[in-house]
Amino acid sequence: MSVIAVLALDGVPGHQLTVPGLVFGAAAREFPDVAHEVRICTGPGVTVTGAPAPLRITTPWGLEHLAEADIVFLPGHDGYRDGPGAEVLEALRAAVARGGRIGAVGTGVFTLAATGLLDGRCATTGWRHTEELARRHPLIEVDPLGTAVCDGPCVTSAGVFGGLDVCLSFLRQDHGERVAGETSRELIAPLHTDADGVQERIDQELTDSAGLEPTIRWMEARLHLPLTLADIAAHAGISVSSLNRRFLARTGAGPLQHLLRIRLERARTLLGEGEEPVERIAERTGFRSAAQLRRHFGRLTGTTPRAYRAARRANASPRER
Repeated sequence: MSVIAVLALDGVPGHQLTVPGLVFGAAAREFPDVAHEVRICTGPGVTVTGAPAPLRITTPWGLEHLAEADIVFLPGHDGYRDGPGAEVLEALRAAVARGGRIGAVGTGVFTLAATGLLDGRCATTGWRHTEELARRHPLIEVDPLGTAVCDGPCVTSAGVFGGLDVCLSFLRQDHGERVAGETSRELIAPLHTDADGVQERIDQELTDSAGLEPTIRWMEARLHLPLTLADIAAHAGISVSSLNRRFLARTGAGPLQHLLRIRLERARTLLGEGEEPVERIAERTGFRSAAQLRRHFGRLTGTTPRAYRAARRANASPRER
């Protein structure tokens, strides 16, 4: 039986503590082969947020019990900018050294990053914190989309529902796509009962929103530059918080997420229309390397730039060729 250790640090959101038990428990009810023991491991006197009043929890498992875990689940928590204590860093590094895996959610990614285990890897966090993560840890390739990123023994994701993504990713690795898919549908399907009405409201929000078109065109003309949230907000003449709210209403994504979409769409156009090498297309569309372009392109299209180009050529009419 695999052991999943939930590392609870001070100020952990209460709902994130329960996600591993929710996901693996749902899977075990339908698939007897899924057998996991979930333990909440913490030091004394940890405060949990998300309740009418702060809650203090005690558990039978301390930090030393991370040594017995196959998977360590690291939720967000307070004080993530200050860095974790030496005992936390040592426990996380030891978990990976002996072959374990770590899943970090939201601000918990900063704690994982402090171990150095994400250096040279791709990772993500909540969209409000992606620039800060990149600035504090320049050796990490930060994905602004916030969807679960698997790289080596680490899985990272944004907050709120990100814990579901992380746990489903581990479930997929250990038990296959069918188990993960059916568990996901059981957990998430009730959220979509009003999907049509939600989509109508989103469409109306997009119709009613205005004022970002000049900034979006400005972004499109500067894809090759390393644009930041501050750059985009300065062009729009509004604060970063207002920029985030307007982009979410207008596009359904944060500014950096939308910028990534534009870059990928431009890359796809260039791949279909010309013969430029992938390295040059990556440079023109603002990716730091061809490898970074390939990673993002594959995650959003399910194929590689080369395969996409070959398919476009195979399907092109004789005149287009």
